[in-house]
Amino acid sequence: MSFLLKTRSEGNQQKQASPQEQQRKIEEVRELLGDLPTETPSFLSDGTIRRFLRAKNWSMEQATKALKEAVKWRRQFKPDKICWEDLASKENEAQRAYIPDYLDNNGRTVFVTMTSKKSLTSAKEHIKQLVYNLEILALSSEDAQEENIVWMCDFSGWTLSTTPLWETRESLHIIQNYYPGLVGAAILSNPPKIFESFWKIVKHFIEPTLYDKVKFVYSNNSDSQRILADMFDLDKLEFAFGGRNTASLDITMYSERMRRRDQIRGACKDASGTI
Repeated sequence: MSFLLKTRSEGNQQKQASPQEQQRKIEEVRELLGDLPTETPSFLSDGTIRRFLRAKNWSMEQATKALKEAVKWRRQFKPDKICWEDLASKENEAQRAYIPDYLDNNGRTVFVTMTSKKSLTSAKEHIKQLVYNLEILALSSEDAQEENIVWMCDFSGWTLSTTPLWETRESLHIIQNYYPGLVGAAILSNPPKIFESFWKIVKHFIEPTLYDKVKFVYSNNSDSQRILADMFDLDKLEFAFGGRNTASLDITMYSERMRRRDQIRGACKDASGTI
């Protein structure tokens, strides 16, 4: 599977914009959006507009179109209203996908998915949990000047039934269209041989800018281990990825952390109606 280490970087050169040019484009996109920034001020912040502009290579027309589509989707899906308490079987599902309390060596937020963990919910609930996590990750990236998320995916023991093709395609659609410009690196760890055929299909749904951020790493590969050692404090990185951290997720502490994030987002109200 060594071919999986290759990327297709040709022709995907990203433009650079000075801080002054970025702000000018943000303001012009805000004008092009008309009344939408007034309707959804928390979503259409400078940080969100910057992120969409960056994802669209600083094209104001493309970013405006993408933002309008995102607003349309948000009206229907209402991701800003999803909170920790809404997630089905959250104590189990958080073991499959969570945001750890450490950063990578560049100060980027980490998002972990463990595909081999058995799920107790439906694919529809998986999408809901993904969107919930993306909302939190977007909030943590509000002031970031570049892609600020490192996505760590453990594929040990993966099978096709673990992540059906339609669910993978829908997840990619949401990430690329409604949360673009978040992922700075996607590390796929220890995929089995059977994953090769699946990847040959899935890669056609991945946009070039995201595809170039994908790296495959293997526990028995010295180059892979050097990549991870450069990126992470191995005392904090999970053992599944080649780190030295063997502790399991403390679901009680994690639940409290997610509830605090929900309060910051203004996503949920208590019984008295107070956010």
